Amino acid sequence: MTRVGIPLALLSAVLFGASTPLAKMLLGSIDPLMMAGLLYLGSGVGLAAVALGRSALGTPAAEAPLRRADLPRLGLVILAGGVGGPVLLMLGLARTDAASASLLLNLEGLATMGIAWLACHENVDRRLLAGACAILAGALLLSWQGHAAFGAGALFVAGACLCWGIDNNLTGRLSAADPVQIAMIKGLCAGDITLGLAGLRGVPAPSAGGILSAAGVGFVGYGISLTLFVLGLRHLGAARTGAYFALAPFVGAVLSVVLLHDPLTLRLLAAGGLMGIGLWLHLSERHDHVHVHEPMEHEHRHSHDAHHQHAHSADDPPGEPHTHRHRHDRLVHRHPHYPDLHHRHPHG
Repeated sequence: MTRVGIPLALLSAVLFGASTPLAKMLLGSIDPLMMAGLLYLGSGVGLAAVALGRSALGTPAAEAPLRRADLPRLGLVILAGGVGGPVLLMLGLARTDAASASLLLNLEGLATMGIAWLACHENVDRRLLAGACAILAGALLLSWQGHAAFGAGALFVAGACLCWGIDNNLTGRLSAADPVQIAMIKGLCAGDITLGLAGLRGVPAPSAGGILSAAGVGFVGYGISLTLFVLGLRHLGAARTGAYFALAPFVGAVLSVVLLHDPLTLRLLAAGGLMGIGLWLHLSERHDHVHVHEPMEHEHRHSHDAHHQHAHSADDPPGEPHTHRHRHDRLVHRHPHYPDLHHRHPHG
């Protein structure tokens, strides 16, 4: 069972988690809605520079481009994750206390797994559920501030988490395509829309230094993180990638101790222990059974492994890994696997 997706998902969580204390350091001088727009726009502009750099150097990635058929799903990703989630979160933060909002934001991982399991029919076994529960318990403990007064704003925050759960699962269906292109388009579109909303509210523009700082945090904590998250989705599926990504709050909390001199508490250590148990349960997962690959045709980056034994035409690119449209014949075999691009099959 290939494990390449695990370090990708974990690094994605580390980068996103690190962006939280860094963004908190900038919030004293930048409005939250303006900050959200700059973070997204910074990710899009930074990844656009990466794409232009690849093109200028003549080293394009061996990745499948987004196709016309992908655009409706990409539009939903932008609306759900780039616009709906942040706007609902802002509405919720205006109507509830920070402790309740932080507590509820941990529902994103649960929403991602629930949608992947119930709507997308990904396999979720007891070990994965137990590990996810341990990670979620650690995140909830980390967010707990001694009280939680849930008011009307809780519905908005929960709605934001639902939007991001939908976003993660839809993005999983696009994960065969170039992750840089996906993250770049999402960042540019979501950033422009959110900054437009900030402008309609009359939010003042920050200083040039504030803009550059927020954009830099967005490029690393949102752009590169999302690129790695898409690659994790490609190899692990939405449920498992979302479970690993739930470690981001712990990373943010640890860095807050280092950067913002927050106290190192027993609660932080206990949350880390729970998350460590969850991570161990996931890392020790073994899913192995006889399964059937039905005939299918698609396009993505690949090498000629056991799942990619196909003929090539003169127009197909040389070398490996490479990208071209290819067909999979029916195959029945057994090996450890995750619900990646080739293993989204039903289970008894």
